[in-house]
Amino acid sequence: MSSESLHPTSAPSRRTVVAAVGAAGLAITLNACGSDEGSSSASSGTVLGKTSDIPEGGGKIFKDAGVVVTQPTSGEFKAFSSKCTHQGCAVTGIANGVITCPCHKSEFSVTDGSVKKGPATQPLPEEKISVSGDSIELA
Repeated sequence: MSSESLHPTSAPSRRTVVAAVGAAGLAITLNACGSDEGSSSASSGTVLGKTSDIPEGGGKIFKDAGVVVTQPTSGEFKAFSSKCTHQGCAVTGIANGVITCPCHKSEFSVTDGSVKKGPATQPLPEEKISVSGDSIELA
């Protein structure tokens, strides 16, 4: 008999296996959390809602489309990304003329998306919409 057959090959250490599994999990997590900076989840032509859904001086968040539509003055409709420019959280509230982010309490103007209160330093990016009759859709 040769000496090789008497000694089993050594298995990787527990530390090596744990490190490899951890690295693989991290890679999967990073890929899943990645984002396409320039794309919204809805496509051009997607109907968002009706003009009557948007209160004057306020707005409505269309979560699935990643868009906030506001009506700063009667008959004037604006749209902005619903992704906060501070750390990318989705904004969740609109009251008293501001769009609010729940993560760090940044506030943005319903009129132009500008920062009213930080920590965000950049305005919400404007999105293009079209209004036809009482229908609002992504342009």
